[in-house]
Amino acid sequence: MVYSILIATLAAYLLGNLNGSVCMSAIVAGDDVRSHGSGNAGLTNFIRNYGRKSALFVVLIDGGKAVVACLCAGLLLEPYGLYREGMALGATAVILGHDFPALLGFRGGKGILCGFAAAITMDWRVGVALVVVFAGAYFLTGYVSLGSVLGAAAFSVGFSIVFRDSPILIAVSVFLGGLTIFMHRGNILRLVKGEERKTNLFGKGNNP
Repeated sequence: MVYSILIATLAAYLLGNLNGSVCMSAIVAGDDVRSHGSGNAGLTNFIRNYGRKSALFVVLIDGGKAVVACLCAGLLLEPYGLYREGMALGATAVILGHDFPALLGFRGGKGILCGFAAAITMDWRVGVALVVVFAGAYFLTGYVSLGSVLGAAAFSVGFSIVFRDSPILIAVSVFLGGLTIFMHRGNILRLVKGEERKTNLFGKGNNP
């Protein structure tokens, strides 16, 4: 079992290093998204600097790698009766790989797409709840970061309720939710100061 855990963790972490925004900025513009705007390798910064035309590929890469990591890790640990725990391990490792990618100088994203994809893979009800929370906050305020922070909190609360019989899954959900909020600490400070930028994800142009 130890070898299965090590393989699942390493594979998921390395998969997390495959960053959609970094890959697509290189393909679209021969550039690195991290050299522009906020310096973050995430979807919002990608859209602000390269537009929405290629953003779907960013979503597919970052979301897809989380789904693959969760399912593969779950299957590796399923023979030991730890399928759900395996999925949680895969989610943790792939998000850590996305946020702190060793192959990209430890400069990654903030884990929102990965977290959502992992959530909907592990339990669709929590995934739907995250969409509702994020969409509600975003469409009411125009702040992607606020929707992301509230979604991260909903991630922890949702999984703590759904998997209340599993201390391991509760601990993982609290850790991942807390990590995502921590990764948004700069955004939170700007929100408090009224300095955070709004982003128009679906219409024409971005708000200042």
